[in-house]
Amino acid sequence: RGLVPGGGRRLMAAETETDVGDPTAAPGLSGAPWGLEQAAVRLGCSEPALKLFLSIVLGYPFALFHRRFLQQSNPQLSHLYNTVLGIWMAYFNFGSQALHSLACVLFQFTLLRLMGRTVTCVVTSFVFQMVYLSAGYYFTATEQYDIKWTMPHCVLTLKLIGLSLDYYDGRKYKSGEQPEEALPDTPGLLEVTGFCYFYGAFLVGPQFSFRRYLNTVGSMKEVDPPSRHDSLLPAITRLCLGILYVSIFTLTKPFFPDDYMLTSAFVNRSMVYKCLFIAFWGKCTLTKYVSCWLVAEGVCTLTGLSYNGSDGEGRPRWDGCTNIRLWLFETTPYFRGTIAGFNVQTNLWASRCIFKRLRFLGNKLLSQILTLLFLSIWHGLHSGYLMCFFMEFIIMYHENQVLQLVRDSPVLTDLVSRPHIRPIIYIFGQAFHWLFMGYSLLPFCLLSWEKWIPVYQSVYFLGHVVFLTQIFLVPLYRSILLPKKHVKVT
Repeated sequence: RGLVPGGGRRLMAAETETDVGDPTAAPGLSGAPWGLEQAAVRLGCSEPALKLFLSIVLGYPFALFHRRFLQQSNPQLSHLYNTVLGIWMAYFNFGSQALHSLACVLFQFTLLRLMGRTVTCVVTSFVFQMVYLSAGYYFTATEQYDIKWTMPHCVLTLKLIGLSLDYYDGRKYKSGEQPEEALPDTPGLLEVTGFCYFYGAFLVGPQFSFRRYLNTVGSMKEVDPPSRHDSLLPAITRLCLGILYVSIFTLTKPFFPDDYMLTSAFVNRSMVYKCLFIAFWGKCTLTKYVSCWLVAEGVCTLTGLSYNGSDGEGRPRWDGCTNIRLWLFETTPYFRGTIAGFNVQTNLWASRCIFKRLRFLGNKLLSQILTLLFLSIWHGLHSGYLMCFFMEFIIMYHENQVLQLVRDSPVLTDLVSRPHIRPIIYIFGQAFHWLFMGYSLLPFCLLSWEKWIPVYQSVYFLGHVVFLTQIFLVPLYRSILLPKKHVKVT
């Protein structure tokens, strides 16, 4: 599961400059003295970033209109409404390049109709969508983050691959099995386009299944929240939190620019300074993803898409499209906690559609490696993505080793359970955690090896040295700290 999978990876990039001479750019108000370009300059971000954030926020009035006039109407009207608004968002942000998404959606629909519930359909869908996305990365690649059509297209790619898998799983209905997300019926064209272009998730996610979409607005409508107005307060809360986080990012990012780490001034700083900078830089950088996911989740909540049943006291739960578990993300001292709380729906998609379907390999570790490799390629073709997910793998492997060692060792178990020791462990864990979160994020943001390798060299590849050496030393620790019957190589 990915630390920073790509539905939100190109968001709010202040470094990106708008190519006003691009003939494919969407028409707008750039040339006017009161236009978006000037507003972006005053806000300290790029025009594409401002367009993107405005598009996400516009989901709120769109959702309110849908609740008021379309919620109880013919589902086809809702599908058409979602389709039109999603295509408009694509055109507003990317101009004629919005045709890329439309071509892939129509191809996917044709594929389902012609090939049906077959392995051939699933494989063809997977290969075509991933090759199309990778080709987009290849032909539009630059040395910096850009907000362009490949950004929402990576979100769409997972939707379309997931749709083919859920349609294939629908064959199990005949044998009496009922996979949770399986589709018993062949979807119609408007259902598919409404699902793919749903305005609350088209640009930055979150991921959700086709069945969840139909359960909310479609022909399989099984969920009818007892009082839909209950979603209003949770939705507004997510919007306010999103605005808070984007404000934090806007205020702090000038103090932690990416390019500073490429300068001789940074290289010549002390090791302690560089480590502190990387830790705070990483924390600051992640806030831009958090802000956009919070705002987008609020739109999904407002439409009812996030409805997830009721809790033990009968209160409706609105966490079905949660993409950031904020409390867990901000308070956990563990890397596994960050992964569990960050980009949640993409992680669940990867688990359901990739990891669990590799069960036939009979090797959990190999399945994890292949899942992370898929997520790396899905993010893009730069070497930085591979290194980021390699770091995730070795960090998680080592953390699991350590936690198992603590559980097995009576000495360590007693030590960490002492009340006066716990705060010290927590503070150290948070510092260690955020230092190496930032360290792992470096190649993801710097992209090319010509940039991230010099930064790693300036800190003597600290993360690689720490985790790779400790992975091999843990068996030695076990032989010292554990009773003989527990000693084993992990």
